[in-house]
Amino acid sequence: MIPAALPDDSELITRIRDLDLESKVRLLTGASLWRLPAEPRLRLATVTMSDGPQGVRGTLDNPDDTGLLAPAPSAVAAAWDPGLAERLGELFAIEARRKGVDVVLAPAVNLQRTPVAGRHFEYFSEDPLLTAAVAAAVVRGLQGRGVGACLKHFVANDSETDRTRYRARLDERTLREVYLAPFEQVLAEAEPWSVMAAYSGVDDGTQSAPMTEHARLLRQVLKQEWGFAGPVVSDWSATASTAASALGGLDLVMPGPHGPWGEALVAAVRSGEVPEHLVDDKVLRLLRLARHTGRLGEPADIPAPCAAVAAPGPEEFDLLREVAARGTVLLRNEQDLLPLVPEGLGSVALIGPNAVDPYLQGGGSAFVPAVRTVSFAEGLRAALPQQVRLSVHRGGDSRLGAPFASGDLPADPDTGEPGVRAEFLDADGTLIGGEVRHHGDWSAYGAFTLATSRVVLRTVLTLTEPGTHRLQVGCVGRFRVTVDGEEIWSGDDDRGVELVLDSSFHHPPLKDIDLHVGDEPRRVLLVVDLTVVEAGGYNRFVTAQLRHAPPGPTPYEEIAEAVSAAAAADVAVVVVGTNEEVESEGWDRTGIDLPGHQDELVRKVLAANPRTIVVVNAGAPVLLPWAQEVPALLWAWLPGQEAGHALADVLLGGSEPSGRLPWTLPARAEDVPVPEARPRDGVVDYAEGAHVGHRAWDRAGLVPAFPFGHGLGWTDWSYDSVAFTPEPPVSAASLTGPAGGDGLHLTVELTNTGRRAGREVVQVYLEPPQDGPDRPVRLLAGFTTVHAEADARVSAEVRVPARAFQIWDTETQGWHTPPGRYRLHIGRSSRDLRLAVDTAVEPDRAGTH
Repeated sequence: MIPAALPDDSELITRIRDLDLESKVRLLTGASLWRLPAEPRLRLATVTMSDGPQGVRGTLDNPDDTGLLAPAPSAVAAAWDPGLAERLGELFAIEARRKGVDVVLAPAVNLQRTPVAGRHFEYFSEDPLLTAAVAAAVVRGLQGRGVGACLKHFVANDSETDRTRYRARLDERTLREVYLAPFEQVLAEAEPWSVMAAYSGVDDGTQSAPMTEHARLLRQVLKQEWGFAGPVVSDWSATASTAASALGGLDLVMPGPHGPWGEALVAAVRSGEVPEHLVDDKVLRLLRLARHTGRLGEPADIPAPCAAVAAPGPEEFDLLREVAARGTVLLRNEQDLLPLVPEGLGSVALIGPNAVDPYLQGGGSAFVPAVRTVSFAEGLRAALPQQVRLSVHRGGDSRLGAPFASGDLPADPDTGEPGVRAEFLDADGTLIGGEVRHHGDWSAYGAFTLATSRVVLRTVLTLTEPGTHRLQVGCVGRFRVTVDGEEIWSGDDDRGVELVLDSSFHHPPLKDIDLHVGDEPRRVLLVVDLTVVEAGGYNRFVTAQLRHAPPGPTPYEEIAEAVSAAAAADVAVVVVGTNEEVESEGWDRTGIDLPGHQDELVRKVLAANPRTIVVVNAGAPVLLPWAQEVPALLWAWLPGQEAGHALADVLLGGSEPSGRLPWTLPARAEDVPVPEARPRDGVVDYAEGAHVGHRAWDRAGLVPAFPFGHGLGWTDWSYDSVAFTPEPPVSAASLTGPAGGDGLHLTVELTNTGRRAGREVVQVYLEPPQDGPDRPVRLLAGFTTVHAEADARVSAEVRVPARAFQIWDTETQGWHTPPGRYRLHIGRSSRDLRLAVDTAVEPDRAGTH
């Protein structure tokens, strides 16, 4: 039995009927890490996928490949501008075609439920409406140019600790109103061509299962209720069962060619455990995806996998620069310190760990080797007049890990030439190959033959500077490390793919080795013996890192040097933030303090120079205990490759930092509504219900450092009036419909009362009746971005969808609009509300359902 077809499916159904069971099942597991199987009898060419939240990684077939590195998704959401996000999606599509990619594994529409979540930077917002609006725009941009989007991670996969094992426990209303909401809205508004099932599981009170097996959510809600016609793809190596996942609604197991389906699924069909019509449905969904992306048809009609697209150039760099600048949030600007006037500057001191080493992108699958990067120092130097002196000072290191060993420090023991010698040994210990590499980072290295069982790294380090040198070695799996023949560390971890899934292969634990050097140089022989890790679809690899920190000034000495430079400068720009040790896929943070001595650095620089601008280079919230003391404060996110140019544009007034916070910034750790992400007894309990993000802050009546939606820009605005249609009262029957469906339309009149042109994000918050079912005090119900010249008046049209008024009725299993008086607040943030208007919702004759 072939499932219900779309109008143009008839020919595909005919082809599927002519295919034998084994051939159909073969199509349901990837052919490799990134590619799907081809099938000439179906006129199906290979479909290629790639990671993509912060760009398009490509397939990494060539380890030297680079690509465009965009600002992180939270920075994109901070612009509150779907039009800008759609342009970025179009750029991703161009980049995908440049790399021969047909489907980009993005956008991620999980919510920033807690600030300590490891992939916080990779998600758009703590709010489902803002998340959905921006994500839908990215999908439209991608698919409008023929590249598929893969909406992920379905669903409630909002933290990283034990992510392949935990269950998210949440009631049905919370699931529907908060965590399913962005998926539903994006599917309704943008129709993404594929959806990814999460690693984690969900216990919604009806079924408790891994998402790859969750029939209620995949088959009943996603496919039947919402009408999703594309394939559900597993997260990489997430599928652990055969029949349960096949029956549960999964359509494609990734990566391949191995996995739990294949012959096992054929046997399950032959035995009657899995109906063959479900296999046919899965194949049909994959063929639809191939058709959308141009990979289905006669061979002569299918474009080459890597169509000729020009290399990245200035126009693309300019868009990334615009996105980074537009997403920058101006949190404070006392005495109008910003924008700086270049003509009045004699010197600028650029200070901070992230000023020297910016954090441009988060760790994990979002990582893109950038085609170029512009540091903050490079961007400022290029923008400042030549006569302005720019000095750069680290002010102490915020990382626990030392820099990677490179240059002349490591030497090949056999030749004395710079580098680390790798020897490839087979299972019997016979040498079968080798090479020399010139850098200390061997994370997930797999450039060796299939016969290789061990990789032995040997290098001689010549330490010349007197004092204590800190050597750090990082390894995973089975390994043995010796220094001058003495074993100093070993491991016996026989896990395989798990080392990939918890990001150990990119961030191995580090062993510190202190080596003292006197008046004479010291030569040290380091040997690292690594057993090859067998990682299933991720292939075979070894991981090793060699890091070295020579004797140097203490953090306090570096802070003192930076303070001295700040005191002598006209302006101090202090860049603080996180780094790859803090924000990454694979683990969650244990706290939200800035790492290292950065708080002390800010306070001492501010005391030395009252004209201090602080820039926060972080994707997720961090505590800023000095926030109300600094005259100017900017949040610059993880800004991507054009970081330096974008910051210079903002500091010197070339671009307005028109961003608004897409999440709430806490003032105190104890105020955070959901302070941790770690499961307890295998369960992440969503006990807060629908009160997530700014909704929780409003319910508790707590004051954050800066509220959701806050941002200043270069000008001031007056909110003059608001009108809406239809006029009250409104019947409940008029407020029904799908996610993103019609509702109320507001017209807000506002005036730019400042001296500069600027953008304003007009935000609408709905206050529902509080005398009925438990509901948020207020929820974001609509927004739009407008632009006006100085002293100009502008009209903002904001749509408040019907869904904003609705709640999920567990008894009727449908959406319900409770009658009563609703108040619409209009303003600049969740706490800066300038106008309000009421509307009454009356029951219709058939009731309120």
